[in-house]
Amino acid sequence: MAVALYRIDDRLIHGQVVIGWGQFLGVRLVILVDDGVIEAQWEQDLYRTAMPPGMDVVFAGTERACSELPAWEADPRRAVVLTGDVPTMAELARHNPALVKEVNLGGIHHRPGRTKRLPYLYLTEDELSQLQSLQKSGVRVVAQDVPSAGRKDLKALA
Repeated sequence: MAVALYRIDDRLIHGQVVIGWGQFLGVRLVILVDDGVIEAQWEQDLYRTAMPPGMDVVFAGTERACSELPAWEADPRRAVVLTGDVPTMAELARHNPALVKEVNLGGIHHRPGRTKRLPYLYLTEDELSQLQSLQKSGVRVVAQDVPSAGRKDLKALA
């Protein structure tokens, strides 16, 4: 399996992803799936600067990611698939149920309408419902900000 982690983190590419998770999992490829970032070259350039040597990044919109996920799974490089929100990851999982077996909830931060579930995790009722639907479909959903932290199952967050 080339994709070692499917992660939702609204900060997208940052130290916890490339250093914390990347080094821990031996990641060589980050696949950032975000329809806004794919339209903003300056933002892609900014995220490229956060990539350490030996780690590549691919930027994709949701539609492309849904169709190319099997190819990325077949890539020999270990990878992280990273989205900034729950709906994008849910869409990837719906289109590729045989591939997306576990989703990691990283930093999803406060904004109006979200309720604190953990110090780094805030969810709206709709986001929680989408994650619960994913779990019912067979996808394990866990919250874990860094590899050394304990994993919290979605059921504990409701």
